[in-house]
Amino acid sequence: MALISLTSGIGCSAEEIGRWVAENLKLEFYDDRRLEEEAIKQGISPEDLSGFDEKAPGLFNRLFGQKPEIYLNLMHSLLYQVSSGGKAVLLGHGAPWLLQDFGCALHVCIYASNASRIQRLVDRRGLSPEAAEKLIQKSDSEQSGFFQYAFQMDWNDSSLYDLRINRDKLDKDLAVRIIIEAAQSEGIKACNLTALDAMERLSLAKRVEAALLRSKISLRELNIQVIERGVVQVSGWLSPFVSKTGLEEIVRGVRGVSEVKLDISAVPRPHI
Repeated sequence: MALISLTSGIGCSAEEIGRWVAENLKLEFYDDRRLEEEAIKQGISPEDLSGFDEKAPGLFNRLFGQKPEIYLNLMHSLLYQVSSGGKAVLLGHGAPWLLQDFGCALHVCIYASNASRIQRLVDRRGLSPEAAEKLIQKSDSEQSGFFQYAFQMDWNDSSLYDLRINRDKLDKDLAVRIIIEAAQSEGIKACNLTALDAMERLSLAKRVEAALLRSKISLRELNIQVIERGVVQVSGWLSPFVSKTGLEEIVRGVRGVSEVKLDISAVPRPHI
């Protein structure tokens, strides 16, 4: 089994490389389209995952709406869920950060100079050099903003990656061979059952958090833990405007939850 994440900017052929790696290692390849298909299978509404992509939300959404937080919890849940099978190539969406505590995952950054990225977009998309350059600048800016907003990290931070591939020097065939060899090396062990179970628990916890946010319940004073498969424990302080029964019903209604344990204290209702 192998679990590989690929992070890259536009114009580096990361998607093509990822597909070849997945095909050679007989792994599932998860790009945006495949992740959306998996989300629908898990009962996540396409509307919950639309209009955000890998870019930071606008100021209005950050200040007045919970859509970005709901999206992030659902995306995290989705990535943990597909990773819990231990056989996947994940493209983008902060997988190096989400899976940083799992030593069985191989994190790869694929990069190139602006000149070569521009040339690839010119050759493959028929863009003018000027249009290609603007597209790269826009994409890089949005991706950088997303990583900073979602994970408070710089996506160019080399410490996030086990392997960095320079496409100016390495062609696609060689890049694929290097990633495959690294994934099969002694240093990258297959994910054990404990790690896979932990990913599945994290996935469920994020789905629960998304459900609470969707119901306008703040997570600031709540702690969500999946203490064993299907068993969710919610502890902390609850707003006086939300009942324990209502909270339990929301959590119990999340796909995959079989039991709910509450350790909740209610904040006194304010006098008006």
